[in-house]
Amino acid sequence: MSRALPVLTVLAGIVAIWYAAAVWMNATWVFDQAERAGTTVTWGEVIPQTMTQDRPLLPPPHQVGAELWKGLFGQAITSKRSLVYHAYVTFKGTMMGFGLGIISGVLLAMAIVRFRVMDMSVMPWAIISQTVPIVALAPMIITLSSQLGLEGRDLSKAIIAAYLSFFPVLVSMVKGLRSPDQMQLDLLRTYGAGEMATFLKLRLPASMPYFFASLKVAVAASLVGTIVGELPTGAIEGLGARMLIGSQFGEPLIMWAALFAAAILAGLLILVVGFVERAARKRMGVPS
Repeated sequence: MSRALPVLTVLAGIVAIWYAAAVWMNATWVFDQAERAGTTVTWGEVIPQTMTQDRPLLPPPHQVGAELWKGLFGQAITSKRSLVYHAYVTFKGTMMGFGLGIISGVLLAMAIVRFRVMDMSVMPWAIISQTVPIVALAPMIITLSSQLGLEGRDLSKAIIAAYLSFFPVLVSMVKGLRSPDQMQLDLLRTYGAGEMATFLKLRLPASMPYFFASLKVAVAASLVGTIVGELPTGAIEGLGARMLIGSQFGEPLIMWAALFAAAILAGLLILVVGFVERAARKRMGVPS
């Protein structure tokens, strides 16, 4: 209980600030309606009205929670209105991009550590690539994929997700593969170990803590990339599409519910990565 108290305190503060902001922002509509009707309202009348608007500027927490509950549990999971269905669509793109990001990040890291020319040529460009805003890059990737005959929204989303997720894997793996000190490397050489044996018995095990730490960042980045990839494609499925539909049709509750569904999905994915990490550490005999 003592460990949860600070978290609950911060959460209560966020909810209180959220409610206060909802009253402040949504009160504009209430005062405007009263002015049009030629009447006056007191704050005692304003506050209840800011909590129940159909299209509030800032939905209060209880409205978002109700819409989220309806989207998750109030619909059949095969319904196009179900957030579970849309989360599954986004999940597929996320996993495809996550897998591509891991493979490309690990392979590039191995090449950078092994070949100095790769370190001098590829690593700077990998860093520079992350300075390009993904919102600007996503339409270009979609257009190029179409021009190259790589049809399918899932593939375009996966490429965008991989673009965001490969970099944390790359940086962490380079750091991890280089983490063994010179004394450890020299010791293996005295035993006659070649480069492959050194990689498998020393560099790779030493990089595992860095690798799993990067996966928690990469999976969240992959989810962000998938959602961004759903926005400019005209998609009607996925959490990004739900956010876009809510924005276009003036339905903020739909947008906020999809946003929180994405946050829940990200949390679950990070928990799964943590579970895999603990299982791998146990398998390798590393204490938790």
